[in-house]
Amino acid sequence: MTTTTERVPGRPTTAATTGQQTITFAKAITLGLRAALADDPKTLVMGEDVGRLGGVFRVTEGLQDEFGEDRVVDSPLAESGIVGSAIGLALRGYRPICEIQFDGFVFPAFDQITTQLSKMHYRSRGRLTVPVVIRIPFGGGIGAVEHHSESPEALFAHTAGLRVVSPSTPQDAYDMIRAAVASPDPVIFFEPKGRYWSKGSVDLDAPPAAGILDTARVARAGTDVTLVAYGPTVATALKAADALAAEGTSAEVVDLRAISPLDIPAVVASVRRTGRCVVVHEAPTVHGIGAEVAARVTEEAFHHLEAPVIRVGGFHAPYPVAKLEHDYLPSVDRVLDAVDRSLAY
Repeated sequence: MTTTTERVPGRPTTAATTGQQTITFAKAITLGLRAALADDPKTLVMGEDVGRLGGVFRVTEGLQDEFGEDRVVDSPLAESGIVGSAIGLALRGYRPICEIQFDGFVFPAFDQITTQLSKMHYRSRGRLTVPVVIRIPFGGGIGAVEHHSESPEALFAHTAGLRVVSPSTPQDAYDMIRAAVASPDPVIFFEPKGRYWSKGSVDLDAPPAAGILDTARVARAGTDVTLVAYGPTVATALKAADALAAEGTSAEVVDLRAISPLDIPAVVASVRRTGRCVVVHEAPTVHGIGAEVAARVTEEAFHHLEAPVIRVGGFHAPYPVAKLEHDYLPSVDRVLDAVDRSLAY
């Protein structure tokens, strides 16, 4: 790892950290945001408490000191205003990155996102682009309650015109936030808050892989069953794969990364190899992303399936109090049970 000081005309002096590092998921996003701010003076971060405080989860910590209050903007407590202002800025050539403090707080901005942000490019017949990134910490596992532990990704994936993504590793967090900021499309960037403190190796010099916002990755190769997950449940699927391996069952884990558009070809290719599929996510299974994956796999790999596609997820109920959340969230045992049911066919 090396640290250098660079001066670029019109930009702040930055201490640029490079090389291979072992850092937390949250720090990987911080460094990705920092790189985006340093690369383009028209990129800015905005949201409640993102500046002086550094965000509720300290993901933007230090950025206002480095880039100034005009580039890292503490906004009023008004999510609709944050997103509405970002849309206007994007139409004027800026690249705003909005932070929503918690997943359940995004709904005051839902109208702005789904009726304006998602449709500007289509409505203008391609003449306008709105490169807005909306960062949303989502999911459970931190002992919070409803409105602080939601998984609303299906609501946005259902809306045409939005990219919806969720990284699961520090390396992907770093690469995907940079790719999201560089994208001409609006991106809903779901950050699994339960993974913020997990650590991993990150190459800060490598450019984001081409198409990283569109493509799934095989996180673990296997032959007997495909486990499909994204965001917070990739770690759960990998732990389940370890347990299955100890029992002699080889599980392949596919990390979707992109929730919309889905990389269905990658999932189908895996299922054609294994013959079985279990989809895991924290959101309720009712009308969820898993239902879409199951339908598409059944349509495109029906003759390769040895068993129905099985979904493991949250229940069709409000998020419970903290002491019950581990009964609500998908666990390794629930994934193993689903695999057992699949293998029983």
